[in-house]
Amino acid sequence: MATVIETSTTLKLPQLDGSLNDYAVGPASSWAQTFPAPVKRIAYAAAHVVADPMADNDPWLHTNVDWEATLHYRHYLWSLGLRVAEAMDTAQRGMGLDWPTSQELIRRSIAEAKSVGGQLASGAGTDHLAPGVYTIEEVIAAYEEQIAFVEGLGGQIILMASRALAASATSPDDYATVYDQILSQVSQPVIIHWLGDMFDPALAGYWGSENLDTAMDTCLEILERHADKIDGIKISLLDKDKEISMRRRLPAGVLMYTGDDFNYAELIEGDDQGYSHALLGIFDAIAPATGAALAAFDAGDTMRYHEILKPTVALSRHIFKAPTRFYKTGVVFVAWLNGHQTHFHMVGGQQSTRSVAHLSELFRLADAAHLFHDPEMSVRRMKHFLEVAGVVNA
Repeated sequence: MATVIETSTTLKLPQLDGSLNDYAVGPASSWAQTFPAPVKRIAYAAAHVVADPMADNDPWLHTNVDWEATLHYRHYLWSLGLRVAEAMDTAQRGMGLDWPTSQELIRRSIAEAKSVGGQLASGAGTDHLAPGVYTIEEVIAAYEEQIAFVEGLGGQIILMASRALAASATSPDDYATVYDQILSQVSQPVIIHWLGDMFDPALAGYWGSENLDTAMDTCLEILERHADKIDGIKISLLDKDKEISMRRRLPAGVLMYTGDDFNYAELIEGDDQGYSHALLGIFDAIAPATGAALAAFDAGDTMRYHEILKPTVALSRHIFKAPTRFYKTGVVFVAWLNGHQTHFHMVGGQQSTRSVAHLSELFRLADAAHLFHDPEMSVRRMKHFLEVAGVVNA
């Protein structure tokens, strides 16, 4: 192997087998700094929150958010033509972000969106209930409480899957009862979120069945009854065939939002029978590439669209690898490497959920996807991270 001369854009990176290799970072990202909102597809980025690392608290027990950095990132996403999905699982909802802090996040984000004309939808669920079994009436009341808060601020609802409902329901009929009641009350069409158990093990058997086809039938029956109250459905099952199957069966006017962080490029492009819009956590990490790809798609350049997104799919498959629920760590790591926050800390101490080898491979894949706008800074930060882990780049 040829010797690599150490420069400001080279470093020694751990491999997945624990060995060290010399690595030279490629050129800076050439994506534009702003993009108009895409025309042919709707694209939401589920946005992360920036922790306050200087707060005197116990990170596993208390939530402290750097509001300035968190809101600045939303403005960054809007500037790239993306909509923002707020207080979702990417924001560590249920994994460090509690309901009181979510309320403050939603309140602040709605105000910021209104100030710049940004598009925003916010998660409403039942996560203020402690883990346990509840009556169906209690689950409905919990949903109503959160929906009333978001609608009271003039916000659009993303109706999140409920851990409490998954723990308490005894049949598909219980799901129908809850969703029928809630959807009959909402003031404007909502986006329903079906989050698979790879993202949250507590949601196993959602819609009343472990069998996805049976669960899908139940969900579609609910969508049919309330099509006028539903903007669309986001499914996060990491199974493109299931998504395509459901997409072809949706009631007229109900949109499919892909939540498939493994196959989004082809699902957004679609086929001769339809296509998916997008509501994706990976768009937080690859926002400039997303803006460029969707601009190319709008211009009719499908080849360029796939050329841009192909290396981001490889990155996304790595970030969202099992245990998938820890993907937020990779999203925040990319934000830190790119200078969008001053530190690599997360609410709930979740920065510890991925290994040094995993994050080193993430660094390579992010570079291959042309995401580093300042490679020298990204290398410098990566070296600092590795030094703390015991990998010295002299």
